[in-house]
Amino acid sequence: MPRKALILVEGHRTNGLLYIKAAQHLGLHPIVLARDPTQYDYLAAESIEAVRLDTDDFDALIHACSRLHATYNICGIIGFGGLSESRHVTIAKLNRYFALPGSNPASIERCIDKFIQRQFLAQAGVPVPAYRLAQNAAEIESSAAELGWPVIVKPSEGSGSTGVRLCRDADELAEHTTYLLGRKDPSHSSPKILVEEFARGPFYDVVTMGNSVVAIGAADFNGPPYFVPCQSTFPAQLTEEEHKRVVDVSLRSLRALDLGWGPANLELRWAERGPVVIEVNARLPGWTTPRLVQLAYGIDIINEHINLAIGNACDLRTRHSDIAIARFLVPDRDGILAPIDGTSRAAALPGVVEVGFYTGAGTQIIRKGNYLDIIGHVIVASPERTRAEAVLQRAVDLIGWSII
Repeated sequence: MPRKALILVEGHRTNGLLYIKAAQHLGLHPIVLARDPTQYDYLAAESIEAVRLDTDDFDALIHACSRLHATYNICGIIGFGGLSESRHVTIAKLNRYFALPGSNPASIERCIDKFIQRQFLAQAGVPVPAYRLAQNAAEIESSAAELGWPVIVKPSEGSGSTGVRLCRDADELAEHTTYLLGRKDPSHSSPKILVEEFARGPFYDVVTMGNSVVAIGAADFNGPPYFVPCQSTFPAQLTEEEHKRVVDVSLRSLRALDLGWGPANLELRWAERGPVVIEVNARLPGWTTPRLVQLAYGIDIINEHINLAIGNACDLRTRHSDIAIARFLVPDRDGILAPIDGTSRAAALPGVVEVGFYTGAGTQIIRKGNYLDIIGHVIVASPERTRAEAVLQRAVDLIGWSII
């Protein structure tokens, strides 16, 4: 009988190995298709089978999967947070082609374009920030004038807060407009820019699977004008009524976008009128979120994502209720990363789950104003929120790192 295999399209520097381990735990042989497998160092370290190909070429992917199917019983094809958004559509189409479980490609496509997504949400009565679509400097300027300062200006497509900026006056708007319109995007002949109301209030991160809300976390960001996360906490501190309203608006968003299968990640702010949906991503979030959800709720959402992809039932039952926090280490200036010390002392503290750096001493740091500015993280977990916060701060204080 052919060996059961799970195809993973590309990888991920923080969650890729977790997917590999989860697949192996489920008795599957993981095979990675990647443009450059060497960029994922865990593949060689774990002796994982990898195929080099252009993962933006749908025909090449079909050919590779068909060839592998001659040797293996391919149970599922999967992608995860960190991929270019359009590649999630490709994976959905691959699953359709090979009659495997997967999302509706059309549902993912309407999520990728944030303008189209906003239209679907607004038409369904889901609260969203006021917004305008612009394609040139004059339209961006007039949109900001209509909405009033400050405004969020961002590409209609993208992820990781890339190109997202808070513009508080005409000078900041002009600077960011020049940057966005000057970017080279071969996939579009003309830029599509969203100008939107800045929804003030606490930020919440909602993780869903199918039609179920799995977890609700809170996030904090470095100061404006950019939105680089500096901390993520699960679960968020919400009253029973607030929790109910966040769940309600999340499920309404999924219905509006026809996201009844698979994982999704919703970003909300609690504004004066209540929860307002900033955006919906038809995928699991990347970074530390899967780890935090498992530590806080006892739910392995990566394992359950794979279960869903291979046609098994999902088990989304909460097994415990702890507090899990990740502090992201973000440089406050450009320069060279100096030698790092204290990581072993921080990691040895009771309650510290992980201390990790993504880059080493001597690396040139050039901040971009998005998720790529994060150079490391500290994760803690505890049954008590005050204890988790205290351990986290102590661990961060023990780590010596600077930009010179």
